[in-house]
Amino acid sequence: MAKKKTTKPAAKKAAKKAAKPAAKKATKKAAAKKATTKKKVAKKKAVKRKKKSTEPTRYRLIWGVYSSSMREEARFDYDCRKDADKKAEKLKAKGKKLYWVQPIKEEIIPEPEADDA
Repeated sequence: MAKKKTTKPAAKKAAKKAAKPAAKKATKKAAAKKATTKKKVAKKKAVKRKKKSTEPTRYRLIWGVYSSSMREEARFDYDCRKDADKKAEKLKAKGKKLYWVQPIKEEIIPEPEADDA
């Protein structure tokens, strides 16, 4: 047999009466806040700052010979790819580890110009 749900009408009415004045006060406060925020709308425009123009960073490509533990074994210039492949093959023949050639992008740091006077 299902249980009957007991209702307490007196408690419900009291809760409704208490909620109505609180709701009216909340709406009055919200309306007052809206009125004050409308007055504060005039804001100063943000000053735009000029960014320093930076030169784009330059990179050079080199070939790196790596082992299976991601340790760099050797570096070669871009035009020496054949030498890098030879080094990888030489290291493979030497042991059981795996070696490969991978390109590396290296940032070119400009040297400060010295004024000779």
